[in-house]
Amino acid sequence: MHRPRSVRDADVGGKRVLVRADLNVPLEDGRVADDTRIRASLPTLELLLELDAKEVTVCSHLGRPKGEDPKFAIAPVAARLRELAPDERIRVLENTRFNPGETKNDPGYAHELAAHGDLYVNDAFGSAHRAHASTEGVAHLLPAYAGLLLERELSELGKLLGEVERPFVLISGGAKVEDKLGVLQNLGGKADTVLVGGKMAEELRERNPLSFQVVLPTDVVAASEFAENAESRVTAYDELPQGWLGLDIGPDTRKAFAERIAEARTIFWNGPMGVFEWPRFAEGTKAVAEAVAAADAHSVVGGADSARALTELGLEDDVSWLSTGGGAALELLEGKELPGVTAIPET
Repeated sequence: MHRPRSVRDADVGGKRVLVRADLNVPLEDGRVADDTRIRASLPTLELLLELDAKEVTVCSHLGRPKGEDPKFAIAPVAARLRELAPDERIRVLENTRFNPGETKNDPGYAHELAAHGDLYVNDAFGSAHRAHASTEGVAHLLPAYAGLLLERELSELGKLLGEVERPFVLISGGAKVEDKLGVLQNLGGKADTVLVGGKMAEELRERNPLSFQVVLPTDVVAASEFAENAESRVTAYDELPQGWLGLDIGPDTRKAFAERIAEARTIFWNGPMGVFEWPRFAEGTKAVAEAVAAADAHSVVGGADSARALTELGLEDDVSWLSTGGGAALELLEGKELPGVTAIPET
């Protein structure tokens, strides 16, 4: 795996630094609804200020706007960052995706960004799998370094790719097998147990493209339709009424999964066990989150839904590492190189 050189080794004093952070946070009523990613960017920004940077210019995308869109303006995010890091040397550029050259990795836009710094620091692990102007293009125009968060992500996720303490339990959930297939194929084969919930469990039950067995739910919380207030009941999976949907794992499966997780010494969890956004179908995801948090294991959790579940339960500090990157984490664990990482010279 590519090991980029660290911001700790950069000659920062008196220089302008361009930082690609991951400030892609949810907004509600024009305010930041969850500042977790903003807080995660602070250690690198604070280090640069301590190292006497002349100016720190932060850039990030926010959402997926189609050109300039006031709904995705960076102002609320910038305001929150200034509250958390009130230093006049920090400034924030407008949403990088307002410029069509960002996602096209346009050299012109990369040069425009590079004009803001004497050196470049990429601390946006969540976007490192994208070869965009702000993540890959600019790294070829300025002396480039990895930020503290990017370094930690590579270190913690990288541990899963090497020798791990056993038993190693991999937990996967969500809607589509195809989204997680690469990770299941690359990591699942070395895991002692692979637990699968969510809609992807149904897909694997019908057709398992993997070369190993996975543990699937034996019972589900079934609903008469895909609706938050639908009629529901617990049923064995093979007794699911015609036309009904399994929207969560059932109590027997929760117990069985929790027992397997409790035995683990290494855990990777990505993806919910059901439609956890609806409280009536959130118990399976909650049970897995609590089991992972309680386990005496090196536990790594990735993906926005899994992270959200842990955070809402107040368990984020009870796992070894909570990754800020969804797609980036999955691609790294598939064994792929990340463009935003490989663009930085190795240490």
